[in-house]
Amino acid sequence: MLSQTLNLPCGAVLPNRLAKAAMTEGLATPEGVPTPELERLYGLWSDGGAGLLLSGNIQIDRHHLERPGNVIIDGEPDARLQSALASWAEAATRQGNHFWAQLSHAGRQTPKVVNPHPRAPSAVTLGLPGGQFGQPVELTLTEIEDIVQRFGIAAAACKQAGFTGVEIHAAHGYLLSEFLSPRVNQRQDRYGGDLQNRSRALLEVVASVRAAVGKDFPVAVKLNSADFQKGGFPFEDSLQVVQWLEEASIDLIEVSGGTYEQPKLVGLEGLEEEEPQAVAHSTRMREAYFIDFAVAMQEKVSIPLMVTGGFRRRDVMEHAIQSGGADVIGLGRPMCVDTDAPARLLAGEAELNRYEADLSLLPDCLAFLGTVPLVRAIAGFSVMYWFYAQLDSLGRTGRPQPGLSVFAAAIRVKRLEAELLKK
Repeated sequence: MLSQTLNLPCGAVLPNRLAKAAMTEGLATPEGVPTPELERLYGLWSDGGAGLLLSGNIQIDRHHLERPGNVIIDGEPDARLQSALASWAEAATRQGNHFWAQLSHAGRQTPKVVNPHPRAPSAVTLGLPGGQFGQPVELTLTEIEDIVQRFGIAAAACKQAGFTGVEIHAAHGYLLSEFLSPRVNQRQDRYGGDLQNRSRALLEVVASVRAAVGKDFPVAVKLNSADFQKGGFPFEDSLQVVQWLEEASIDLIEVSGGTYEQPKLVGLEGLEEEEPQAVAHSTRMREAYFIDFAVAMQEKVSIPLMVTGGFRRRDVMEHAIQSGGADVIGLGRPMCVDTDAPARLLAGEAELNRYEADLSLLPDCLAFLGTVPLVRAIAGFSVMYWFYAQLDSLGRTGRPQPGLSVFAAAIRVKRLEAELLKK
């Protein structure tokens, strides 16, 4: 079942139902140019058996990175960037799999060290302790129009370079997700207010990208099933948005959820009580974070859905596909260590390894830093840093370091990011 092909609405065919989910790599140059390290990493993943690889965030504005080391396409690429993109795409597709560029703008989730006053739909500060994110500035209408055009330019550059599709990132609290959230988007113009207005920026980006790449090129959207925050983007709104996206000729929707404030996407506890959503719960697929939402979405749309988050057992993945809840299974953390995880599943392996950072001592060691919310925030980022460090090791040496401590990983990642910012 996992080995079945999938025909997309645009006519493209995925060779199987397993995808390497998008994960931030931090391996580009300070100018945002892909490197040999990125080529090595994605070559390993191409050899690993997934039918689809999704890149980490490729930013369409160098002043709005999700972290230092993002690839950047914020205008017509010069010869150096275009050549590097082509080399990256060649390595990432060497086994005949798809490789899609995840296009993004970090919005108010841009770290302060990158931009102390990032642009956002409204000047609503990110509610995280520690001072890592600055006070955002509300976008002007002209700036929104420019962002819409940038997504199209970046998509065209990726197609020319040899990527086989693009995914528009409208989840996890980044810019397009911020427009969808009434908690963050408090505008009074045509981009704020009711859901139709809050969806306008995303739908304009979709139109810009589709016009840039044509009707036969895969265009996907990563969308929150919900933000899981009080006053945020609820599942009822997500159900309506997926119907509008289907009408806009999207080929696949990746169902995810959460934001930095409520990190449901990585299975962590947020800094506030999780807002319940009106969706029926499955009893057989509890390890999959967002499958219940995808099952409900399938009742409204016929567009293929990809579900990422929590999958480890092959029988659960197969049941998700057989039951109609998912068309594609996204794998993230397992592939930070076992780059051949898809091939092993296709060969019959029953369960993937569950690599996790050891945080057992973290709260006690960091208690002196301040309040419990601060400790929880640090713990959450430390989990991510451990996986960041695995990708860095794979890119630089071709091998992971599963025995690396969470403290050593955090120190390595912060040092590497500081070096990128200095250059």
